[in-house]
Amino acid sequence: MEIGPLLPVLASALALGFYDICKKHALRDNSVMPVLFLSTCAGAAGFAAYLALTGNLAEAAAASPSELGLTSIKILLVGGSWICSYYALRELPITLASPVRSTAPLWTFLGGVLIFGERLTALQLLAAVVIFAGYCVFSVCGKLEGFPLRSRGMLLIVAGTLLGAASALYDKFLMNTLKLPPFRVQFCFMTGLAVLLGISWLIRRFCVGHNRPFVWRWTIPVIGLVLVLADALYFYAVSLPGAQISLVSMLRRMSCVVSFGFGALCFGEKNIGRKLAALALFMLGVLLLSLRR
Repeated sequence: MEIGPLLPVLASALALGFYDICKKHALRDNSVMPVLFLSTCAGAAGFAAYLALTGNLAEAAAASPSELGLTSIKILLVGGSWICSYYALRELPITLASPVRSTAPLWTFLGGVLIFGERLTALQLLAAVVIFAGYCVFSVCGKLEGFPLRSRGMLLIVAGTLLGAASALYDKFLMNTLKLPPFRVQFCFMTGLAVLLGISWLIRRFCVGHNRPFVWRWTIPVIGLVLVLADALYFYAVSLPGAQISLVSMLRRMSCVVSFGFGALCFGEKNIGRKLAALALFMLGVLLLSLRR
């Protein structure tokens, strides 16, 4: 991957790390669906305001029926991924959930090779193997903390990860193959997702029922606003010529370094030493990727 996509992807990873931290803070002993809906609304409103200030709101909203149909598939993929991931994050330690969530590039990598015919150099392949080894060690750490693979939280985070990988592959199709404008995709995606999550919250509240009360926290709107920034940088990177979705997705998952550090320092989580050794494998792989010429 050329240096062009590299910088926006790394900036997106930094923002995504703070996004995970805000999610964990907002979800602790809280009701999931209102947090998810309200944070998405904040993000959609923030992005619409940005488009209005830059004079691009009308163009972003002028999506054709075919574009809306294509974007609706991404809305369903991401909506399912977020619902699973938010419920999992409420139950799991962030130093476990965030790195396991980062296994999405493994599946994106396989999809990029099989679907788009992407090919990696020998050094890139070595980097990918090192990163995947780190992912496997993180998964093993879950057992040490009483979260085996068949537990509710782990099953949810795996489901959210697979749906997120499918969404990443679909991003490549929308913005690199079909050449849809990234800001239009993001606007339609965020507004449509807010509607979908609002409907899901109403169904959950009035048809299914729940016992956990909702508590407002300042990090709820910050979740959406930080995600807007992370996604804008990511969409831009994916749209650049020569961007490989497998590598873009792996580099974006450097976000787990940020969330891991805050989880270790601020949330008092366990087995930090073992997880840190696994994280070192991840960082070594990222270093190999960034040094490629």
